Amino acid sequence: MPREYRVEELAEAAGIPVRTLRFYRERRLLPPPRREGRIAWYSEDHLARLRTISALLERGHTLGGIAELIAAWEQGRTLDGVAELLGLEGALAIPWSEETPVRLSPQELADYFGEDISPENLTDSLEIGYIAVDGEQVVHVSRRLLDASAALVREGVPLSAVLAAGREVRNHVDAMADLFTQVIKSHVMGDLTGLTPGDAHRIAESLHRLRPLAKNIVDAEMSLAMDRKVRAEIDTWMRSHTEPPPGTHGDAPGTAHDRDADAAPGPAGDERPQRPCAPPLTPEP
Repeated sequence: MPREYRVEELAEAAGIPVRTLRFYRERRLLPPPRREGRIAWYSEDHLARLRTISALLERGHTLGGIAELIAAWEQGRTLDGVAELLGLEGALAIPWSEETPVRLSPQELADYFGEDISPENLTDSLEIGYIAVDGEQVVHVSRRLLDASAALVREGVPLSAVLAAGREVRNHVDAMADLFTQVIKSHVMGDLTGLTPGDAHRIAESLHRLRPLAKNIVDAEMSLAMDRKVRAEIDTWMRSHTEPPPGTHGDAPGTAHDRDADAAPGPAGDERPQRPCAPPLTPEP
């Protein structure tokens, strides 16, 4: 069975006076204990809460701020809400993307993609999240993605193929974003429980520096991957056009083909000197 504590035992385990524990209870920093008659029983969760409060106080947080933070946790506030209490709202509110949404009329959207605007392609675009409908207008999520998609269509790539590729790219970049997020969470942000204002400022600066680094890593890896894949495709194409078909090995040296080639006359007017034949060797008289 999990261990339970009387009030004196809990205060001793937490390293605080009993009157301080009662003060925390009055400030609602501790959840109510389990009561058995007139005896209050506290659990390991209460002890962990007291240790967290002590750590936050040592790091410079006030009791009022700790109360707000605990209330946010208990009420299931989002990360942004907790971050606001910890002084991280500025760092988390800045978007990593620099995309500019584009508002278009249906006709303007048709001007981008011409005959490729179909109910199926529009449905796919909505499902991927590229476009959204706002009244009588269409809002594209990114000017850069819109221009790139239109350029691919002009080069002859069907819009359906562009959208299919976009769906696959979305899955891959989500996986990369998960990877970077876990790295940042583990090695930069760490445990936010005992965060001081100074720690919050340090994390905000680190996140600001990491934005271009993450983009540079993805851009470099994408460029290197394209080099590898395109080079492999070119090599495959070159081999298929330079090697003889399977089952043939070309004409052997000295075949009729070679002899005919040697004997073929040059173009008209081409008077190539003939190599004189050596006279037979006969003994001198």
